Amino acid sequence: MEHRPLEGIRVLDFTWAWAGPFATLQLAHLGAEVIRIETTTRQICVTRSIPPFADNQPGANRAGYFNQYNQGKRSITLNLRNQRAVEMVYELVKHCDIVTENFGAGVSERLGIGYSKLREFKPDIIMLSISGFGQTGPARRFVGYGPVVAAFAGFFSTTGYIGGDEREIGLSYPDPNAGAHGAFAVLAALTHREATGEGQYIDVSMVESAVSMMGEGLLEYQLTGRDPVRNSNRDRVMAPHGCYKAAGDADKWVAIAVSSDAEWRSLCVAMERPDLARDERFVTAEDRKNNEDALDKLVTDWTCRRDRWEIAEMLQNVGVAAFPAMSNKDLVNDAHLLQRGFLVMKTHPEVGERTHAGIPWKMVDSPSEVQSAAPLLGADTEFVLGSLLGYSREKIKQLREEGIAA
Repeated sequence: MEHRPLEGIRVLDFTWAWAGPFATLQLAHLGAEVIRIETTTRQICVTRSIPPFADNQPGANRAGYFNQYNQGKRSITLNLRNQRAVEMVYELVKHCDIVTENFGAGVSERLGIGYSKLREFKPDIIMLSISGFGQTGPARRFVGYGPVVAAFAGFFSTTGYIGGDEREIGLSYPDPNAGAHGAFAVLAALTHREATGEGQYIDVSMVESAVSMMGEGLLEYQLTGRDPVRNSNRDRVMAPHGCYKAAGDADKWVAIAVSSDAEWRSLCVAMERPDLARDERFVTAEDRKNNEDALDKLVTDWTCRRDRWEIAEMLQNVGVAAFPAMSNKDLVNDAHLLQRGFLVMKTHPEVGERTHAGIPWKMVDSPSEVQSAAPLLGADTEFVLGSLLGYSREKIKQLREEGIAA
């Protein structure tokens, strides 16, 4: 019988927002049992309270953001302001392999669930902490949301149009990037524990993880002493290279990249402008770079009158890299993603069947399938406390009445 790689591994998950849940989502995809610790006594996970909501009806269980990044997990609710709930966490830790959190630096210690404390109950526990700036250093107390981290890591300084000001990036890359770093580190820690019997404490800094994606910019400054210039969608060598307006509404664009003189000649033929290949402004890559404004205008004059998919197919057929800029709607209906099983539809108890991004890998000898839709808030409290701690229904009812669990 095939087994998923992390089958038998249990995660006690205190993470919220995006970076932490993205890390534990990967662990759930690999087969771990992920138990989210949530609360109803303070703000619930921000991703439960922001749109888009199913059918535009707000609700803690209806947020697409939460339901995407918490597939395959369980949810229990505890009031960690109550010492009895914290003591229940200690009992739960004894049955777990991994604890995850992405509070601000020092918060888990103040809650009584820091690594040094949890080791008293499970000496080989592996703990993953994700924070904006890490658990040590002069910036450790800074607020660590993704957009702030992206600015701190230099993303904004290199993003924007030629001659323009810095621009905020369209996606909070530091969040899922830190989550991916954290998930990988957990896998390494599990391998280390299997070999040595030792647990680990993993301190992931979102800033440091993000800076690792800025290699070209850092090297340019190191080698030349100059900051990278904002270059729109252009490449340092290739031309034409960019995202060009296609026919249709404001969201219809097509990306084209020409990497050689032969590809340039093929593009000219596809455009029914073979004369451009002989134009002295565009003969070589250097010529095209020196006259890129005029070149981009010619390409745009051609693309803006044609369907983006027609352009992509036409250019791909002659060996030129091209593809439409995809919207969320395009992705949900993409035949390739559907055929590969990346897009999944699991029945959610409140919002029904919805399409979500699934597992971005396939393993020959291990099943790769999303196990379930995201959990309802607190849906698994009774199951987890009963199965792991042996609590009776009557005791769980009493805990709820006393505001310790929900």
